[in-house]
Amino acid sequence: MAGTSSNMAALHDSFKKFAMHGDTASSGNEMNGKNWSKICKDCKVIDGKTVTSTDVDILFSKVKSKSARVITFEEFKMALAELAPKRFKGKSQEEALASIYALIAGKDPANAGVTVAYKAGGVDRLTDTSKYTGTHKERFDESGKGKGLSGRENIVENTGYVGNYKGAGTYDEKVRK
Repeated sequence: MAGTSSNMAALHDSFKKFAMHGDTASSGNEMNGKNWSKICKDCKVIDGKTVTSTDVDILFSKVKSKSARVITFEEFKMALAELAPKRFKGKSQEEALASIYALIAGKDPANAGVTVAYKAGGVDRLTDTSKYTGTHKERFDESGKGKGLSGRENIVENTGYVGNYKGAGTYDEKVRK
């Protein structure tokens, strides 16, 4: 193998990151077909000429065990060893392998096309606490942070009396008479 141990560690690190991408339950030790395609696309292993997404999908089915739906790191390296000469034509097997490892090592999954929260003009206007009036104004400090319960005028007291009852707390005196 042409790869050094630090190169292998970086490759394994990338494998783990891509294996866990989009799957919160994943331990990072096994990669599914979707993430295998993603690592090949994001790391430019798929160039659209010599290596296509179809090649990558077929290779995934070839290296995984019959009943499995995922590949291990060892199977991942076998798949790369098969892709390397195809992707880097004219290089020796070892050079091609080192080149394909270099493409992937140390890379993180790209979050292309991830939805970003967008604040439209109407939302800004409605959430600007400096423009609030009346009792709502009392619920926020100058920075716009909510005060919580202390900002409310009518705090619930579980005394058993109706709110604003003038004779609250006088029951015991009436009973004593």
